[in-house]
Amino acid sequence: MMNRVWSQLKELFTAAWQNAKFRKRLVTAVVVFIVLQVYFVRELIAAELLFGLIFAILFVLGVLFYIVGAIGERGLDWAEVGLRFFAEAARRGYQVVEDLSKKPIRHPHSESAP
Repeated sequence: MMNRVWSQLKELFTAAWQNAKFRKRLVTAVVVFIVLQVYFVRELIAAELLFGLIFAILFVLGVLFYIVGAIGERGLDWAEVGLRFFAEAARRGYQVVEDLSKKPIRHPHSESAP
């Protein structure tokens, strides 16, 4: 049964191959198919390169934002330390000024100059 099917297909293809119009159309279809495959492969490669480039740009931007954020956090930590230092120095300075303002200018047993 299978041999009979194969022999019928072979006869059909041989008869079609004898026809010049069929051969021309078949070659044209194969050439068009190959050209379209090459074109689509080129398009897919170009699309993949574009997506890769976009991904690389987004990756670099993400890294930059991370670095800027980390530097900002470190800067805030340094600013907090500096502000604590200046706040403590201001507090001590204010205390000294307050102590000086409470002390009398003259000693209790001093005399005024004539």
